Amino acid sequence: MINNIIRYSVRNKLIIGLLTIALAAWGTYSLTQVSIDAVPDITNNQVRVITTSPNLATQEVEQFITFPVELAMANLPGVVEMRSVSKLGLSIVTIVFEEDMGTYLPGNWSQNS
Repeated sequence: MINNIIRYSVRNKLIIGLLTIALAAWGTYSLTQVSIDAVPDITNNQVRVITTSPNLATQEVEQFITFPVELAMANLPGVVEMRSVSKLGLSIVTIVFEEDMGTYLPGNWSQNS
């Protein structure tokens, strides 16, 4: 079987050469059309609200910063999940939005609130 393929390739060099060039051209065209990302983005759509207040204790940060931010962001459309961390002088609230929300609207809502 392999001997027949080799024999045919040697006898019909022009056809094999044209097929090789066509295959290389098709591969080059396909390479330019495929969107390849070096590191795919697997994160969900999220907005982080980071607030610092060096003079407040952890409980005060939770009471005066984290809870009001969570309360204000809970009514935004498309919110799937909300996480928060309160530490000494630092409040981090992470709001996760639906996948089909896009990236413009969640960031725009959080800045206007």
